Amino acid sequence: MSLKTTTDLLPHQLPGVEKLQGLKVGALFMDMGTGKSRCAIELAARRRHKINKVIWFAPNNLKETVRYEIDKHSTGETVNVFGSKTNEQNLPNSFWHVIGIEGMSSSQRLLYAADAVVDKDTMVIVDESSFIKGHNSQRTEWITRLGEKAKFRLIMSGTPVSQGIVDLYSQMKFLSPKILDYISFYSFAANHLEYSDKYPGLIRRSLNTDVIAAKIAPYVYQVKKEECLTLPEKLHNTYYVTMTRPQRELYEQAKSELLDELTACEGDDLASRHAIFRLFGILQQITCGFWNRRNTESGTMEMYEVDHERLEVLATALNEIPKGEKVIIWCKFRRSIEAICKMLGDAAVPFFGDLTEQQRLHNLAAWRREKQYFVATTDSGGHGLTLIESAYSVFYENNFKYSVRMQAEDRIHRIGQTKRPTYIDITCIESIDERIIKALTKKGDTVEDFVAKVKAVHKEKGRGGVASLIAAL
Repeated sequence: MSLKTTTDLLPHQLPGVEKLQGLKVGALFMDMGTGKSRCAIELAARRRHKINKVIWFAPNNLKETVRYEIDKHSTGETVNVFGSKTNEQNLPNSFWHVIGIEGMSSSQRLLYAADAVVDKDTMVIVDESSFIKGHNSQRTEWITRLGEKAKFRLIMSGTPVSQGIVDLYSQMKFLSPKILDYISFYSFAANHLEYSDKYPGLIRRSLNTDVIAAKIAPYVYQVKKEECLTLPEKLHNTYYVTMTRPQRELYEQAKSELLDELTACEGDDLASRHAIFRLFGILQQITCGFWNRRNTESGTMEMYEVDHERLEVLATALNEIPKGEKVIIWCKFRRSIEAICKMLGDAAVPFFGDLTEQQRLHNLAAWRREKQYFVATTDSGGHGLTLIESAYSVFYENNFKYSVRMQAEDRIHRIGQTKRPTYIDITCIESIDERIIKALTKKGDTVEDFVAKVKAVHKEKGRGGVASLIAAL
């Protein structure tokens, strides 16, 4: 076998490789941008006389990124990326096989092909292993079964426990059921999870987390970005936009209509949380010039448009960026992506979930090669991609969660970035935008923060107190 690495390990990567290379199973829980892929490639290279191939599971939109990383850091072996025509009859004799995680629950063709390529001398990697955190999901079950056939297993994630220790069960089971040593998820839950009596399935808190930490510690290498990298310091800037009069009228109308729905949820935390999430989403839409609203008579969804100045403020912000610099524009709504791409014309490419995998990969390659603006949703592009070709990220709209914001920011703040990253927020004054930014600044969740305030105010002041909170949004 002629596999060789072509780049050196960084000082923080070497200990992880050395810890895991003597184990058959292991986890790289390394922050975004610290080089998990480089460590995985090194482990494969060091095991090249013990394995005959590597199967690398990754989210669909990261498959080409994995190929890029393999080609960047190694030489001597070919890479096969599973695509729309891959089946068990046409598998090439490659050392590297990159497979989309989502396909393991949606395509029998891909499932049979993956099964055909894995054997006892295989190394199986699950990249962004939080994608298999659901213990009863079909893709988790199949990827785990495939992993059981392989000699070596590796998982990688920068956010392995985004929802709590419940996320660890399936990831560790993929490595080996002996790590946590529970015969089923229900045994694990009985020892470590406390569920709500009122809402079945809702986890109230985690128990005995120190026991879990001790069990997984021998198999995990963990790195925080601030511990190991000297990256250019981030710069932040904000451009403000005011609502037009029609926009403000629609905004106030939405608050009034949804107040009754929210106050009707008294004592029901789950319903209250849903109503607040819906309210915030609608208010955020209106600050961007539209409201996807249900017609009370027909029951169908109708799009209401309203004059707004957000696009003009975005154009002003983009004009301040040095000429020729590549820019990422993060959006929450597909409608915003379409409007921005229309404004920017041929200089922009869109990237969102409803595009086919081939379209997304084509647009990403076009942006890296020649286009200036990469206009993406944080849901589709904010996780896993390396976008260091740009040092400028514009948040046209923000997600409600701090973790999502950090994922998107770190697309350009990672190994290989030589310029100082600049982040620009487009913020509508006296609107939900300001509450979102305030929550993100405190590393919080906009919806959860407001749920707690509504609960407290309702208990003390009743409907009038809740109405005052809504009026202040």
